[in-house]
Amino acid sequence: MNIAELYKIFQQHPSVQTDTRKLKQGDIFFALKGPNFNGNRFAKQALEAGAAYAVVDEDVDPSDNRLIRVADTLATLQELAHYHRRQFTIPFIGITGSNGKTTSKELIYAVLSSHYKTYTTQGNLNNHIGVPLTLLSVHPDAEMAVIEMGANHQKEIAGYCVYTEPTHGVITNCGKAHLEGFGGVEGVRKGKGELYDFLSVHDGTAFVYADYDYLQTMSRSVPHIVQYGQSQGQVQGQVQANEPFLEVTVTQGFAQPRTIKTQLVGDYNLPNILCAVVIGKYFSVPEEKIVAAIEQYAPSNSRSQLVQRGTNTIVLDAYNANPTSMKAAIENFAKIPADNKVLMLGGMMELGEQSVAEHEAIVQLIKQHPWKQVVLVGGDFSKTDHGFIFFPDSAAAAQWFAGQGFEHTHFLIKGSRSMQMEKILPA
Repeated sequence: MNIAELYKIFQQHPSVQTDTRKLKQGDIFFALKGPNFNGNRFAKQALEAGAAYAVVDEDVDPSDNRLIRVADTLATLQELAHYHRRQFTIPFIGITGSNGKTTSKELIYAVLSSHYKTYTTQGNLNNHIGVPLTLLSVHPDAEMAVIEMGANHQKEIAGYCVYTEPTHGVITNCGKAHLEGFGGVEGVRKGKGELYDFLSVHDGTAFVYADYDYLQTMSRSVPHIVQYGQSQGQVQGQVQANEPFLEVTVTQGFAQPRTIKTQLVGDYNLPNILCAVVIGKYFSVPEEKIVAAIEQYAPSNSRSQLVQRGTNTIVLDAYNANPTSMKAAIENFAKIPADNKVLMLGGMMELGEQSVAEHEAIVQLIKQHPWKQVVLVGGDFSKTDHGFIFFPDSAAAAQWFAGQGFEHTHFLIKGSRSMQMEKILPA
């Protein structure tokens, strides 16, 4: 079966699933394989659960015409997503970066969806499986699409661009993330810059944060540039307040200066907010809708999230961490006017041979500020001479936390995804 024939089936059953536990009646099940699973083994189960068809790359049951045999299920999923993408002439905005890409994506989506029928990446479905699934979730009524692209090695973003074909792009920043796979910060810039490379040869448009010189350098070959920043660009703005929620005054880009009162914590979110504003302006979203959309956005995904538990205030930024985002979070937390502040930081992953040095640098940063207590959890913090409370995992830290009886205390909880630092908080 060629991809055009498969697409006709998809048009009749426009919902794709790769997990039998999430199947809905009439879905097309793609039997993906990985190091520890083989979806082909669940193809018959998927059909029994209500799937209309199952796409497989092994001989499961040749007599069942609901089983579509292909050479490679994942490659077929990606090819189908590309074929579907080609049916649209709307803007597809690709977004990547070391930090802030999911928050930026959510803010951009909030702004655009206030005025256009917009589809975007759900959660963090931003990898080689999530990106094609996101593309296939874009319905024919779409006027805009915002596609998040994560990467931990070079050529990954380039691969996503092949079937996403972004018309516009955002690189939030290039920090110390996934150093093991990228081979250092320069490798990160090269890998993330693959989005600019695609835009450069396809007459695309890049939204570039002007305060990062390296982004300006990286984006030079992109034919259309829209800049935003604190003192340069079509949209400009500064932090007005951050106690505890971030307020940003847009000084350039609106008819007159105005302050946006967000529900985000952390002045490091300034570029994310300005990015959403500049994209909204670029696509002619009315100013009132832009402001309202950003002000109404409330994070609920452990990213820059403020949680109240009794008299305690918790900055929950535990979805992920790398040296750049960890440093920004600590420095922001240090500025918060509060008497009792406790750091609870989990290890940072995928840093390769630089891991111990990067954890040691965070320890030295911590020691520059006064804290009521510092708790480090797992990872290569164990290999540093930190002198703080240490636990091997978040379960042990949670047990300690539960027995402390904290009152009137501010907490910063942050760590890499595998550390599951959000488990420190009682349900």
